[in-house]
Parts: sequence; structure tokens; C-alpha cells
Amino acid sequence: MTIGIVRKIAKTLLGKATKILPVKKVGPKYPLAFSTWGDEELEAIQRVIDTDMYTMGKHVKQFEQEFADKFGSPHAVMVNSGSSANLLMLSLLKWKYKLKGDIIVPVVGWATTYFPVTQNGFRLNFVDVDPNTWNIDVTKIRDAITPETCAIMPVNLLGNSCDYTEIKKICEEHDLKLIEDNCESMGAVYQGKHTGTIGLAGSFSFFFSHHIQTMEGGMVLCQDKDDADYMRSLRAHGWVRDLPADSHLYKKTGNAFDDNFIFATPGYNVRPLEMSGAIGSVQLKKWPGIEQRRIDNAKYFVELFHEKPFLRIQQIIGESSWFTFGIVLDGELKGRRAEIVKALDEAGIQNRPLASRNFLKQPVMRDLDYIASGEMTAADDIHDNGFFVGNGSEDIRKNIKELYSIIRSFCKIKEPRGLGNVKRMLIGK
Repeated sequence: MTIGIVRKIAKTLLGKATKILPVKKVGPKYPLAFSTWGDEELEAIQRVIDTDMYTMGKHVKQFEQEFADKFGSPHAVMVNSGSSANLLMLSLLKWKYKLKGDIIVPVVGWATTYFPVTQNGFRLNFVDVDPNTWNIDVTKIRDAITPETCAIMPVNLLGNSCDYTEIKKICEEHDLKLIEDNCESMGAVYQGKHTGTIGLAGSFSFFFSHHIQTMEGGMVLCQDKDDADYMRSLRAHGWVRDLPADSHLYKKTGNAFDDNFIFATPGYNVRPLEMSGAIGSVQLKKWPGIEQRRIDNAKYFVELFHEKPFLRIQQIIGESSWFTFGIVLDGELKGRRAEIVKALDEAGIQNRPLASRNFLKQPVMRDLDYIASGEMTAADDIHDNGFFVGNGSEDIRKNIKELYSIIRSFCKIKEPRGLGNVKRMLIGK
């Protein structure tokens, strides 16, 4: 008995009970992530279920085109996660561009920033981050370059762009490829360009806690059609069936019996579900409102937390999309993170370490091929004193105020009158 017949029988017997119903939301008072779903997403899922076509198809292709158009990129390749998006970018460098050697990365990022580097035979070349922006310290990149360096992979951390003027200059001077881990920074802008579209390719994540949410999902944006075709092949077993007729990677014969089972690249299976594509199209329509709410929350966060002697917040380059609100304790609160985290937990304010922290201190490093250039002073400070709390599509100013009050209660120094002028606002928007 086919799945389609089973589904029809279930509908006949159960009627409306087979439809997807919304679930009452429960959770902490101030969570790390906020759902952006409504009835529209459930209806999108139902439309896919009604077709009995669950693997990637027309909805994925539609979302790819909409996403590319939205962020000003010629090409988009959807995958099942941001981690897989990074994997495809690194595999592109290895197999299409035939690169070898080491790739410069910031020492604060995410696990699957780094793993695809070594999984594709490259050596990780770690550089410290800037103590204020928490992105790769561009003043230390040149000293990290070796005769084997072939690329730079910056991470746009927590919604914040890197300094791409300097990074691109270094890449041009040393003939290095530039790819972006942009999984945390959808919507961020640097000098008029969206992050994730500045280098050869850029990755995005649509996991629940990210800017838009497609259950699981990710995307690669890229500038070159041949690169996009190569990654489309890598995405699904290395076959060519998803390639356009004019692809330079493989010229189809027109005989589906052969064309559908030709393997042209050493691929994976990191295809997205058709439901994720359908949800993505719905979420993208909501993006302007989601983005504005995040920025409004951020303005209040900055108003309360900027230029305090007992902590630092992220200094923004360009226009941030404010993934989360990061904090590094300083002054009289330095070294007191455990106490503050305990108080936040008791108040129902979810929190977590700031990104990967200093990744060199993770036990998995024993299995990775890497070099480290210089001291990791800023990353060590983040490792020992940093954490972040959530931002999202709801008005959380009341929660942010409580967060500030709890942290401030640990200080002996009295609060000065007024909040003063917000220098530069660190917003960009």
C-alpha cells in the first residue's frame, strides 16, 4: 500500500484531525529564541503534504530564487542546514578550485565553521578576534599568512559584519579566496552589500533560533553560475539531474535514463525538504517585520548597556541584523560570570556561552589539523567572561530591562544619573 493511499484513508477516517494544528507555546520567561511561525507556515506544510512530494522540488527552487533576489545575489543553493552550506563552500574550494593548504579562520566562530575545513583536507589557521567587534582581528591576518594559505573564511558573528574593506584588500594582495560564514548574520549590511554576498560564496542558516526558521535549512549564495551548478551537484550525491541544460559542468544528452544517473562531483546528500522551501517563502515575506523588531529591541539594549565600566557589548561594523545580544563582563564583574548566569537562570532568562568561545580550548582540537597564529587574548576573555541572551521577533524590552537590573545588582558602583548620550548607538540602522 502506498503512502498516498494510506494518507487518503486517514483523511477519510479522521477528516480534519489529520490537519496540522498549532501548539500552545510554553517555555522560559526570556528565551534564547522566539518562534516566527503562524498559521501561514502550517498551511505551507499542509500544501506540500497534499502533493505527496517531500524531497526538494518546486518550492525549494522558488525559495532559492526569492532569497537570491532579496539579498542581491545571482545564485542560491538551498541545503538542509547552515553547517551543510559551509561544507559545500569548502568542498567547492577543494574540488572545483583544486585548492590545498591552510585557511585563515577566527578562533571564535562555530564548530561547523571549522569541521568542514579539515574534512576537506585543509589546515585550520586560527587568528584571534577583535576585542570589541568579536570578529576576526584584521590587524593580525597578514602575520598569519603562510606560503600554504589559500583562503580566508571570516565569521560574521552575532549579526555583525567583518571589516571587508581590509579583508578583501588582503585577499587581493595574496591571491586568496574569500568565503563567508554568514549563518548568524542574515540581513547584515556592509557598505551597501549584504553580508554573505561579499566573497566568492556565503552561508546562511534557517535553524529555529536564527533570523528566519524553516525547521532545518540553510543556503549558499554565490556570484558565479558554474560555482552554483557545482554545489547543486555536490548537494545531491554528485549527480547532474538538478543542473540546468546550459550547465558547463555536464552537458545533458536529453536522455533521462542516462542523465538522471550521471555523477559528476564527489557529492553528499544534504538536500533540503520541500516543506522547508515552502516555509522559507512564507518566512521571507515576514522578514521586514522580523528585522525591524530585532533592531528596535537592539536599540533599547544598546541604550541600557553601552559604555558601562562593568561589561562590554559588541561594537558594530556597518548595519547589524542583531542575531543575539552578547555581553563580555569587565571591570568589577570580570570573573563573576558563574554568579550572574545562576541569577539569570533563576529569573527565567536563558543564556549560553558566546558562540564557540575560544575554540582552541575545545577537546575536539586533538583530532583537527591546525596552526594558531599568535596569542588569543581577546578570545580568552570571551571564553572566560562572555555569554549571550536572545533577540527575536517579539517586543522584549521589558525582559532586557530585567536583564540589566540583575547584572547591575552585582555592582558596587552606583548607577550614574541618566543614561547619557549613546555614542554612535552601535546600531548602523
